[in-house]
Order: sequence, then C-alpha cells, then structure tokens
Amino acid sequence: MMDVKQLANAIRILSMDGVQKANSGHPGAPMGMAEMAEVLFRRVMKHNPKNPRWANRDRFVLSNGHASMLLYSLLHLSGYEVSLDDLKDFRQLHSKTAGHPEYGDLPGIETTTGPLGQGFANAVGMALAEKSLAARFNREGHKVIDHYTYVFLGDGCLMEGISHEVASLAGVWKLGKLIVLYDDNGISIDGEVKDWFKDDTAKRFEAYGWHVIRGVDGHDIDSVSKAIVGAQSIKDKPSLLMCRTTIGFGSPNKANTAGSHGSPLGSEEVALTRKNLGWKHDEPFFIPEEIYKAWDQSARGAKDEEAWNAVFASYERAYPAEAAELKRRLANELPEGWEKSFDDAIRKWQSEEVKVASRKASQMSLDILGNLLGELIGGSADLSPSNLTAWKGVKDFDPKTGEGTYLRFGVREFGMMAILNGISLHGGFIPYGGTFLMFMEYARNAVRMAALMKIRSIGVFTHDSIGLGEDGPTHQPVEQMANLRMTPNMVTWRPCDLVETGVAWKMAIKRSDGPTALLLSRQNLAPQKRTEKQLSLIEKGGYILHETDSSPRVILIGTGSEVELAVKAAKVLEEEKISVRVVSMPSPEVFEAQDSKYKEGVLPKAVKARVAVEAGWADYWYKYVGLDGKIIGMRSFGESGPAEQLYEHFGITVDKVVEAAKSLL
Repeated sequence: MMDVKQLANAIRILSMDGVQKANSGHPGAPMGMAEMAEVLFRRVMKHNPKNPRWANRDRFVLSNGHASMLLYSLLHLSGYEVSLDDLKDFRQLHSKTAGHPEYGDLPGIETTTGPLGQGFANAVGMALAEKSLAARFNREGHKVIDHYTYVFLGDGCLMEGISHEVASLAGVWKLGKLIVLYDDNGISIDGEVKDWFKDDTAKRFEAYGWHVIRGVDGHDIDSVSKAIVGAQSIKDKPSLLMCRTTIGFGSPNKANTAGSHGSPLGSEEVALTRKNLGWKHDEPFFIPEEIYKAWDQSARGAKDEEAWNAVFASYERAYPAEAAELKRRLANELPEGWEKSFDDAIRKWQSEEVKVASRKASQMSLDILGNLLGELIGGSADLSPSNLTAWKGVKDFDPKTGEGTYLRFGVREFGMMAILNGISLHGGFIPYGGTFLMFMEYARNAVRMAALMKIRSIGVFTHDSIGLGEDGPTHQPVEQMANLRMTPNMVTWRPCDLVETGVAWKMAIKRSDGPTALLLSRQNLAPQKRTEKQLSLIEKGGYILHETDSSPRVILIGTGSEVELAVKAAKVLEEEKISVRVVSMPSPEVFEAQDSKYKEGVLPKAVKARVAVEAGWADYWYKYVGLDGKIIGMRSFGESGPAEQLYEHFGITVDKVVEAAKSLL
C-alpha cells in the first residue's frame, strides 16, 4: 500500500533533482511547501489539466517564483502537458521550464513571477476580476463565475513594499475568494529573517481587514486542509494562512538553513535526502506509476468542468444575451461595431477642432469607450481629478456587491499597475490605470512585467513634461518617455491633440499582445488640421502632418505638446522660402513596425537636415535625426515655475526650432 507521504515527497524529489541537474536553482522552498501544494492541487483546487484555460478554474499563483520547480513538478504530476524531459531541461536555453515561471511557456502558469510580491499583486487583480464578473453575470440559480484565487508566498514577498499596497486594497475590496498560503519558514538568502523581519504578520493582515488563520502546520496535510476549508467559509474577507514550514524539508544537513535556499543540495546531500524521506528509488526523476496515478487530476478536472458546462448551458438558455456577452469577453473579442462608432467620434472631433489638454481628450475618449466596451475597468492612484480617468456615468467598485468598474487605488502606483496585470491575465476585462508620468517610476517593474508577459494593460500617464509647471522637477518627467520606449514590447503614444488622443486610445484597445502607455499633457494643446488621408495615417504611429511640397529641405519631427511648436516653426521657415515637412510621431514603436516603403515616404533618407522637438530626454531622437541632426529637448532635470517660462528657459521654443533647422541648411 502506498504511503501518502510519498505524494508530497514526489514534489521534493523532482524539485531537488531538477535543480541538481541544472546546477542552478532554488530547492529549499519547493521542498518546504510540498504538503501545502499536494493538498491544494490534489484535494482542493478546481482545475482541468486537459483544458488549462477553462474559464471557471481556480487560479494558482506562485508569488515566490524562485520556487519554480514546485510549480513545474505540480503540473507534471497533475497531468498537464509538462513532460519529464521538460523538468530535466530546467533553466536551459529555450526550455519551457525557465528559472522563474513565465506566462505562456507552459499550460497552467497563470502569471510570470520572480520579482517578489508581484505575483501576490497579480492574484489580487485576478480575485477582483472574479468578483466583478460574478456581480455582472451571475443570476439566481446560475453561478457561472465562481472560483477562488490561491497564492503561495514567502517572507520575501511580504517584505516587499508592494505587498503592503495590495494587501491593503484586498481588504478594502473584501476579496473573500482570495486565499493566501504563507510559507513561513523564517529563512531568506542572508539567513534567518528574524534579524531583519520582525513584523507581526498576523496582526498586520488583520489590520488590513483580512481573516488570518494562525498555527497551520505546513507539513501536516490535515492542518493545511482544515485551514483552507476554514478560509473558504469566510465570504467577506481575504484569508491569510500562516503555514509554518521548514525550508529544504527532508535534507539532513541543509534543512532550515539558507544553504538550501538558492543552490543545489549537492549529489551527496540529494542521496541522503532520498534516504531520509524513505524514497526507495535512486534514479533521478523517477516517479513510480502508483504515485502518478494518485496524482493525476485529469478525471477530477474533467468532471468539474463538465458540471460547470451544465450550469453554463442552463444559464445560456435562461439568459442568452448575458451568456453571449460573457463568452465574447472571455474570448478576448471586442464587440461588433465599437470601432466604427468611435471612429465617427474622432472624425467629429477633427471637424470641430477643439483645443483641450490631451488628458482631457483622454477623458472624452473614455466617455465614449466606457459606453461601447463593457469590459473597460480601471481607475487612478488617487489622481482622478488630475488624470481624468473616470468617464460619465461610471460607478465606483462596491466591495459589498462587486458592482461598479471604477477603481480608486489610493496612492499605490506599483500596486495599481500589478493589479491591472492580474485583471488582464484573468480575462474578461480591459484594464487601465492612471497616475502622473513621473510616478510611473513607482510602478516601473509592473509595467515591464506586462510587456514581458505580452498582456493588454493601459497606462494613462498624465502631466508628461515640464509643461506641468510649478510643481517642479520632483513631478516633471524627463527620462521617463525614453525609458518606456526602450522597453521591449511596450508601445507608447504621446498625442498632439484631441484627435490623436482618440486614435491612441483606439489602438491601445485593439492591441492585445502587450501594454500601451498613453503620455498625456496637463496643458491645452492646439487642434491640428488634417485631411481624411492624414487622419487615417495617425494609426501608423508617424505621418506627414504638414509640408510645403513633396521635396522638403528640412524635416521637423515632433510629439505631443511640441507638435504645435514644429508646425509654427514650419510656417516661419516657409516665409523664408524654405521647403519644410512636419512629421507628427505620436508612437515611435508603431511607426517602426511599418514597412520600409512607408517609413521612407515619411522620413526619406535623402533628407539629412532633421530636427526633433520633444520636452523629454533629447538623446532618444538621434535614431531619427542622425548624429548630424538637431534635437530640441531636455538635457537636465526641470525646475519649478510657470510652464511658459520653463519652455523658454530650456530653449524649447519656435525660435529655437527655426534656428536649429536653418543651421542644418
């Protein structure tokens, strides 16, 4: 008869063998969390290895992503398409089992984790998405959205500042279906955490409004099971399970030491661990068939999904319109006709030529999109009146009912953007979040993670330059635009007027394979005249906005608030009989993705006289003007003062653009 303890030990064996073979990795945490994982994946979670994307599955997030071999072992043992060869290929170039779990590499990985605390934040977003979708679509007798989000995290996650931000919000939002299992092993890379992590974590989370279960023995299956059942009974609070564990459990000489955290155990210690655990198989990666059979979740998962399919079929008969809408949103499909309706509004704006700040133009876009797209959800990090991120008629999220789609994140920029990632990963929503561009820096890594995962998330980053004025250099972004543009798979839009802002929003909505950053002004921007053809070319990221004729002697390139300066400079040059072209380039990344013929048509190589003007870090624009070109931009931090005086002080003026252009001829 099989010893049930060997089910958890199978995780330990695969994890330490994988790390040993790779000669790199973190065996300690997987070995310490094995029983917790066995209870969750075998006894508690609704998941179907044969259909990992089943809509109503429970979500599992390994926030302490360095314990990746735990997740890979779980997926393999449970019956997902993760082979033994995949485990043997751990941490190798082009393998599916990367050093930290990467979304999209393997079925069953719900998010990319590694930067500690962010998986926790993603999970808060997932739980929020579940609660919001349930409030929108569930009907009496038809609970089509009804699943939990489970998280494993460790001391490192809880030390990270982001954990404070998102745990606080989870309590405010009463996310009762968020259950966090804390791997409380007391060890980090530097040693015993008691010397630098003295928080009373239980009281901390109770202060956030969480339900806390103390004294869980992380190595006792019954203790863990009882704690999870207890957490599930609490509907109006997220739950934290304080699971006391031993890092490197089973290792005779390295358990409960930092030595098992981030290094292979060594071949001798691996052998001793096998013996200590009562594992009778010396061959690396060998798992007996009886253990595979006991672990396989395919039948249970299929049964759970079939039961849900019956619930959904009944729902579809009773509420066909709601069912169709839910299916559309979960399939990540946009509603029919939305783009035409929004394009009509953009054309109307072009004819009206309204002068507004692009942050206001963004709100005008949201006023329309909010009524066209039920999946829009978002908010601001305590800057709603400044970011203008709320549209007419939008309702605040209600923690009691789950209704409402406007999220007030408070001053929590990092938490906000990481939560948006979780909402996006869950599915059924298009999330956005607003703050000042300068304070995107607080959220920088979450923005990067969205790009890495290739998920749709929209940043509404306002007050995008020295144009914000008197608040001074602490609030004035300089290098941030270049920073975002240099991030792989990030798309930025810095629109010059109401019309370009509308197009930027449209393109952000349509983009499903990565995040978009909207860089928006505080100050009013003049409307630009366009033909129908020019209007259609905005979505190419860069286009000819104005030209004297088809053979320019000089090209002026501008973005955002500085396009107006470029157009005015062009008219001065034309008065001096100089043929000039103005290129508006709201999105360099989108422009770069166009074919060479189009790019040559906009920026012909033969025209070497080029001037770029943007109130951001100047050096970015050498790629377009060349080393012989001129750049009117920032080369230092800003200063406090009225915006008009700052533009004059830093030489970002029509006269300076004209002077630079003439110097190249």
